[in-house]
Amino acid sequence: MTNYTDFVRKSRSAGSRKAAGRVVIYALLTLWALMVLFPFYWMLLSSVKSYGAYNSEFIPAFFTLSPTLENYVSAFTAVPLGRYFVNTLIFTVVTTAVMLVVTVFAAFAFARLNFRGKNAAFLLFLALMMIPNELVIVTNFVTITKLDMRNSFPGLILPSVTSVFYIYLLKENLAQIPDELYLAAKVDGTSDLKYLFKVMIPICKPTIITIVILKVIECWNSFVWPRLITDDADYFLVSNGIQEIRENGFGRENIPAMMAAVVVISVPLIVLFLIFRKKVMAGVSRGGTKG
Repeated sequence: MTNYTDFVRKSRSAGSRKAAGRVVIYALLTLWALMVLFPFYWMLLSSVKSYGAYNSEFIPAFFTLSPTLENYVSAFTAVPLGRYFVNTLIFTVVTTAVMLVVTVFAAFAFARLNFRGKNAAFLLFLALMMIPNELVIVTNFVTITKLDMRNSFPGLILPSVTSVFYIYLLKENLAQIPDELYLAAKVDGTSDLKYLFKVMIPICKPTIITIVILKVIECWNSFVWPRLITDDADYFLVSNGIQEIRENGFGRENIPAMMAAVVVISVPLIVLFLIFRKKVMAGVSRGGTKG
C-alpha cells in the first residue's frame, strides 16, 4: 500500500512538473509572438491615425478612438503608387523567373553532371558569398552604367538573376537524390534534361517553392539597387514610392501615409506566405537534412 501511495505521489509530482513546464513554454512563446507581431500592429495602427493626430502625440498612443482611411487614399494620390505596383510586379516576376532557370540548371550541373574541375569551380563559386554586397553593388552600378542600362527594366533585373546561396541550397537537395535513379534513367536512355524535369524537380519541389518565395520577397522589398539605378519615375518601384510618400509631409515626414502604403504593399507577401507556408517549412526542413 505504501509503494502504491509513493507511486501515485511521484506520478502527480511528475505531472505537475510537466504542466508547469508547459505553462512556462507557452508563456515564453506568447511573449515572443507579441514581440514579433507588435511591429505589424504598430504599422496598422499608425496607418489609421490622421496626419494631425499622429504628429500631435507627445507620447505615442497604443490605440485610437477615431480611425481613418484617409492615409490609404493619400498613399495612392500623393504618388502614382499604382504604377509603382505594376513596375514592382514586372520586376519581381521576370527576375524570379530568370533566377529560377539559372538556379535550377546551375544546381543540376554541380549536383549531377561530371566534368573536369567541377569541385574547384564550385568552391570558387561559393567563395563569391564572402564578397561584401557593397562591393557587388558598386561593380554592378559601374557595369550597368557603362552598358547604358540605367532607368530600364534590364538594368533593374540583370544584377539580381543569380544567387550563390539559392544555387547552393538547391544543389544540396538535388545531391540527396540517390545516384541509382540517375543511373537507371541513363540505362533507359533518358536524357539529362528529361531526368531533371521528370525526376529531380518534382522531388525537390518544396525547396524550389521556398526559393521562389524568398526571391519574390527579396525583389518586392528591394530598396538600395532601385534607388541607385533609377531616377526616372517611370521605372520606380514601391520602395521608391514609400520614400516619396515619407518626404511629402507638410514640413514633416508623412509617417501615417507611409505606413498605409507599407500595409498595402505587405498584403501580397503575407497572402503568398500563408498560401505556401507548408511548402516553405517542408523546403527549409529538407534543406537542413541529409539523406
